Amino acid sequence: MAETLTASALTLKDIAREAGVSLATVDRVLHNRPGVRPETVRRVKAAIERNSFQPHVAAAELARGRARRFAFVMPSGPNPFMQQIEAYLGEMSGWLSARRLSVEMVATDVFDPSVLAASLEALSGDCDGVAVVALDHPSVRAAINDLVDAGTQVVTLVSDVPSSRRHHYVGIDNIAAGRTAGALVGRLVGQKSGKVAIVAGSQGLRDHAERIFGFNQVMTSEFPGLSVLPVLEGRDQDDRSEQVLARLLAKHADIVGLYNVGAGTQGVAKALNDKALSDAGRDKVVFVGHDVTVLTRRLLLQGVMDAAISQNPGHEARAAVRVLLALARGEPILREQEKIRIDIVMRDNLP
Repeated sequence: MAETLTASALTLKDIAREAGVSLATVDRVLHNRPGVRPETVRRVKAAIERNSFQPHVAAAELARGRARRFAFVMPSGPNPFMQQIEAYLGEMSGWLSARRLSVEMVATDVFDPSVLAASLEALSGDCDGVAVVALDHPSVRAAINDLVDAGTQVVTLVSDVPSSRRHHYVGIDNIAAGRTAGALVGRLVGQKSGKVAIVAGSQGLRDHAERIFGFNQVMTSEFPGLSVLPVLEGRDQDDRSEQVLARLLAKHADIVGLYNVGAGTQGVAKALNDKALSDAGRDKVVFVGHDVTVLTRRLLLQGVMDAAISQNPGHEARAAVRVLLALARGEPILREQEKIRIDIVMRDNLP
């Protein structure tokens, strides 16, 4: 399913019409010329800001003589963090239009390599750039390489395929995120010994595999009293995550910690809550996961979730578009600007 988020490029006439003034007045405001009342200046500037209009950028893009089309290949299904990225892309419509860019959303099953590869292959020759939440699999790698060979700029988003010829990765350092999760779980569990559960979407997703790797590094080296159980895969689905975790909790009464690597958070929380209700007096399981969404915010406030490792979805959306645009223009990527950082969010420092 595809959805185009942007319209044609805005012009000075559009700004003049929205502000209710003449084109000449807009020109005088843009060049700080005298003879315009303060209230009119305010109204024109408000219209410019509201539409993220940048006339010099627009003029430069018009001089280049072409519009560009980017596709974002995103997971299908109700993943709150991915929905946040899509929402931020929608909010960028004015910025995109000023640069003669359009963004198309392509929803697909990123957990199925053949389906994801087919979605990428269908974009060949149809887009200037592609940002993809990618599964690290040979068929997906081949599809990315084919796009690159055909002249399409490709960036991986959130989850990388470093062995492909993709041009750039936009996302956090997932090994560092996993190590952070391990340190949080170990320290919050305290002096207790026991088992720690891990629920992931898929170990075929590079971001999930790297987080698990970092988590295990810390668990093994710093918390010998905690034993990490084999990874459960819930495909980032609430129902499936709830089922696999509920079975594990029933099998192991000494689980003291949990790391939820991806989405499926509502299912994970439900399995924990049901087990706590059925085992009166059982110690609370330390629960660390990812991203600040409406759901994780509520779970943090309720004390169900202890910490969330947060990455900024707005920054990731903007960075992916900026990187694709820089690649298409042959311009350098501002790596420090596009570096995605992580934050540790708990109930007492919720943004």
